[in-house]
Amino acid sequence: MKPKPVRNGNDGFTLIELLVVVALIAVLAALLLPALAGARAKSARVACLSQLHRLGLGFALYLGDHQDHLPDRRDLKGSLGYRPWSDWPPSDPRAGWTFEALAQSGGGAGLCPALVNQPLGQASQVLQTALIRSIRHDTGFWLWRFDRADAVVPLDNFWNKTPESALEDLRVSLLNSTTPPPDGLSGVEMAVDPYFPRTIPAVAPALSGRSAHRGGRNRLMLDGSAAWFRDNRLN
Repeated sequence: MKPKPVRNGNDGFTLIELLVVVALIAVLAALLLPALAGARAKSARVACLSQLHRLGLGFALYLGDHQDHLPDRRDLKGSLGYRPWSDWPPSDPRAGWTFEALAQSGGGAGLCPALVNQPLGQASQVLQTALIRSIRHDTGFWLWRFDRADAVVPLDNFWNKTPESALEDLRVSLLNSTTPPPDGLSGVEMAVDPYFPRTIPAVAPALSGRSAHRGGRNRLMLDGSAAWFRDNRLN
């Protein structure tokens, strides 16, 4: 029997060995990439939630400086281009007005990192640019209860109301609705990541089921608390 040849140190990999190495790298990449993508998505979600916490603090400081009344800047809603949508949402909840209204209390709500350079972040229902004192501010958050610019404040809007009176007016507005009235301030959604439920027929097909974060949204409640909320109507 002939002895096996001893490999010279200068010899390269055989084709089989090279293919095995490539296969191992591919397997590792397949295992790691989803985990890295998930970590990036969670990081963006946390960053957006941090912005909502900061917005909540801005409102709290404003309340302390204005006899516990929320701001009334319907004039800013108009000057920034108030435009209720014909599809969904049937109002204009964009948050550009907060940069001026809360300037002395920490500023407004910026653009969520998850929306930067993303198609959803450029949607007209989402992106709003405010030029305040020659400084450009982009925002992509919604404030549902500051979404109208009517001459008379609707019951479901919070302009110039105390949190408690806003809660009572909201309960009255829901008396003939299928939506149950909130138990307290912690049950009233005030600011939120943009989202387009796929269960609402009026949502444009290109936006249906889309949101800033997969499967749910961050919410700021009227009591100042903010947290992640899973929503099965979203992709």
